[in-house]
Amino acid sequence: MTALTREHQLLGTFVALADCLVDDFDVVDVLQRLVDECIVLFDASAAGILLLSPSNQLEVIVSTSERSELVELMQLRVGAGPCVEAATTGEVVSVGEIDQIADRWPAFAADARASGFSSIHAIPLRLRDSTLGSLNLFRDEPGALNAPDATAAQALADIATISILQQRLVEESELAQAQLQRALDSRVVIEQAKGYLAQRQGIDMDEAFARIRGHARSTQTRIGLVAAEVIAGRLAL
Repeated sequence: MTALTREHQLLGTFVALADCLVDDFDVVDVLQRLVDECIVLFDASAAGILLLSPSNQLEVIVSTSERSELVELMQLRVGAGPCVEAATTGEVVSVGEIDQIADRWPAFAADARASGFSSIHAIPLRLRDSTLGSLNLFRDEPGALNAPDATAAQALADIATISILQQRLVEESELAQAQLQRALDSRVVIEQAKGYLAQRQGIDMDEAFARIRGHARSTQTRIGLVAAEVIAGRLAL
């Protein structure tokens, strides 16, 4: 991708994310769009987001592949790893070579290698003193996250954070917490739909998700609503 093309795509992503911030925006759709764009913008093999739930527990809210989601989930189970650290400290955690952190995070390093990843870069979702989670970029090849990419990724993560906090700025905190809970509930429905579609059609989970996401985009329907239709048997895809 040329520098000019990449710059245009980056600007387009900023505009698209800003356009999503309407009164009835869906947090999952905004964050899914963000990770989808990030794998192209930052030459990542996969991407995902950890988000603090209303009960202050980190959860996988969106991902672009099953293997990145698995690595994030394994970090949550042991409570340690680059993604968890970025979400809890509010600082960027960049791992250019998995072997470099094998002593510090042995479980994470083993899981990352098993999933085929060689490097990972975790960017906090933060606004001032609030850190809500992390945007995580996984790469199959080793290498550092260069300064321009780190700056751009943090800017996109900041927009995502603003989208989550927007309701807190205009409504009572209880409503904002409810929206976060709806996002987490929507994720559960999406996971169920992926499994249902994979089993019914004999495809893998990534292909099932690709079909759900593709239908949501082509029909401009929220991805959670598409997933619910799949589970109800009203949408075969």
